[in-house]
Amino acid sequence: MTQHHCRHCHAPLERMFVDLGFAPPSNAYRRVADLNRPEVTYPLRVRVCDTCFLVQTEDFTEAEALFSSDYAYFSSTSKQWLAHASDYARMITARLGLSGRSLVVELASNDGYLLRNFVSAGIPCLGIEPTVSTAKAARALGVETIEAFFGTSLAERLRGDGRSADLIVGNNVYAHVPDINDFTAGIATLLKAEGVVTLEFPQLMQLVAQTQFDTIYHEHFSYLSLSVVDRIFRHSGLRVFDIDILPTHGGSLRVYGCRTDAGFRETEAVEAMKTEEARRGMTQGPYYDGFQARAEAVKNAALTFLLEAKRGGKSVTGYGAAAKGNTLLNFAGIGRDLLPFVCDAAPAKQGMLLPGSHIPILHPDALYRARPDYVIVLPWNIADEVKAQLAPLLAGATRLVTFVPEVRIH
Repeated sequence: MTQHHCRHCHAPLERMFVDLGFAPPSNAYRRVADLNRPEVTYPLRVRVCDTCFLVQTEDFTEAEALFSSDYAYFSSTSKQWLAHASDYARMITARLGLSGRSLVVELASNDGYLLRNFVSAGIPCLGIEPTVSTAKAARALGVETIEAFFGTSLAERLRGDGRSADLIVGNNVYAHVPDINDFTAGIATLLKAEGVVTLEFPQLMQLVAQTQFDTIYHEHFSYLSLSVVDRIFRHSGLRVFDIDILPTHGGSLRVYGCRTDAGFRETEAVEAMKTEEARRGMTQGPYYDGFQARAEAVKNAALTFLLEAKRGGKSVTGYGAAAKGNTLLNFAGIGRDLLPFVCDAAPAKQGMLLPGSHIPILHPDALYRARPDYVIVLPWNIADEVKAQLAPLLAGATRLVTFVPEVRIH
């Protein structure tokens, strides 16, 4: 039996959180021409460290295999996320007094969805993004971008070039790094003495409370609480001094960090969240037991809905070729017999097939041609945005449905 160890504290990992079976990487979309070629799948299992309580996937894949040159996730596809990024840029610029003499560095800067706001404001910025397709899109917006994975080596090189950061931003990347210690140490290296880092990531508390097992996929190596993040920060000479609780991705945290000896005072919100996590038992093993059964209950309810719709002659399609949708579909074994196609607004995904299930991805116009009875919104976190986009369709008999944390007809 393979022995797995915690990616932070290196203690043996013995407590299972959830086993979602085998699946391909959730963003490994397939071309029709590739259907006769083997599709690689990996175990999708998550364990809990009983020493530091970092919740983490078992290591079966390399980051380079997950974030390939044709990686199809473009942040700018979501208008809701673009608005979130714009609001953040205005807020943090005012809070930190950023100017033309500052440097903003974003880790996993994707297609420039965020840094374009700093470019427009005349604030120097640098994106670090390992995927060729999204980096190219960012450069088209005037965002200087380095194609690389971030860590201490790159941070030392940038610091040596005189490019220390006043602000480091990482939105939905902290959970994606296999070597979280090296990544955090790189942040500490790149920050100026009074620099600030903000990291946004899905909140483990909400994942557990809302049975959001579909936010688990191979690209997410870690599932984070504030207490664990603060511990990892302190290991690398950083500390958390403030937090924001966000509605994004079904419930996220934004942590504000600085060097241990920087002058930022810790807010009451930090201690309040740590206290709440302890009250719920998140620093005790039993908190994580029983999640498997709850995930299976959600899966079974989704299957029941689709089977009953088919028996009743109802037509069903999907919306959103999102990673979380792929986790659910592959865990439940849902294929084209129950979900004939899924629509997505991202041109890079249209004409492709979902990994594992091989469900076709079509342009949203296909929904208006089909006029189905139900549209399953796989990225349930943007259901309100989808509802607004599909308002003309929903004026008829079509209804939106989400499956997590329970079947809901909107």
